[in-house]
Amino acid sequence: MKKKLLGAAFSASLAALAVAGGAATATGQATSLTIYSGRDEALVEPIMDRFTRDTRIELKVRYASSTSLATALVEEGGDSPADVFWATEPGTLGLIAARGLLKRLPPKTVGKVSPRFSTPSRRWVGTSARSRVLVYNAQALTTQQLPASIWGLTSPRWKGKLGLAPTNGSFQAFLGATIHLHGEDRVRDWLRGLRENDVRFYPNNTSIVQAVGRGDIEIGLVNHYYLYNVLADTPNLPVRNHWFRAGDPGALVLVAGAGIVSATEKPAAAQRFVDFLLSKWAQRFIARGPGAAEYPLVKGVAPRPGLPALKSIKGPRYNLGRLSTDLSAAVRLLLEVGYIK
Repeated sequence: MKKKLLGAAFSASLAALAVAGGAATATGQATSLTIYSGRDEALVEPIMDRFTRDTRIELKVRYASSTSLATALVEEGGDSPADVFWATEPGTLGLIAARGLLKRLPPKTVGKVSPRFSTPSRRWVGTSARSRVLVYNAQALTTQQLPASIWGLTSPRWKGKLGLAPTNGSFQAFLGATIHLHGEDRVRDWLRGLRENDVRFYPNNTSIVQAVGRGDIEIGLVNHYYLYNVLADTPNLPVRNHWFRAGDPGALVLVAGAGIVSATEKPAAAQRFVDFLLSKWAQRFIARGPGAAEYPLVKGVAPRPGLPALKSIKGPRYNLGRLSTDLSAAVRLLLEVGYIK
């Protein structure tokens, strides 16, 4: 059942394993690492390349959805070839950490970010933050017309005009947090209300932003940074981000994060990679590279110009470490109401 819940959360298809060389030198110094990356290849490949240039450690990168990779890690157990798991959200990190599949990170590493973006167990650490937002078509709508809360999205005003991605990990994480904060009955009623309001389903956040830009729909629930990813390719699209009111679950701040796989035989090199993700160079790239706009988590690195300060986003009070439990509740509910199969 656990595997079914994980597999239902995302597409089960896996990307091909990238080829890279080397295992270890005669002195035992690692010359390669295997990274399981739920982060998109187009975004993070320059980070992988820079790490290899700086350290001469080749990276074998397996790209897939975070849930598919978490499922693989559970199935592989102590025989996993992975050294590091870099996930798009903390729910999958929590799931495999709870099974003893992630090593404890040093306090110095976890201490580079706010406690809000890691866990007391130190099994994973946040590498960047992203806020949930409502993306909207600025030619069709003014900010005054936009709802202040996700609960307003069931209004007839938005019939056939809202898009969301029910198989997306961040949407499911948002939903899990909302269930914890407001109860399963209210969230079930909300999902049913959206369905009756002719909500449109999309495979991912990018396709939602593109659909809003084309005018196919007027609004969509996404992570804030997808707007900038899309505008990097199509800068004239009339799309903008809207943040919900303080405390609303629609303003939840999530993180991508990384952990060292317990089965690794190269803990020092794996630790070096995780620390590199928290280096100022990598944090600047994640925040301000081409099309990038995630929030950096390390002090001294500024976010992309034009973004509201991370501390000014008043999302709900929610412990991200809970997602390993709440994510399963979200998937069960999505199955029940027919959003996923």
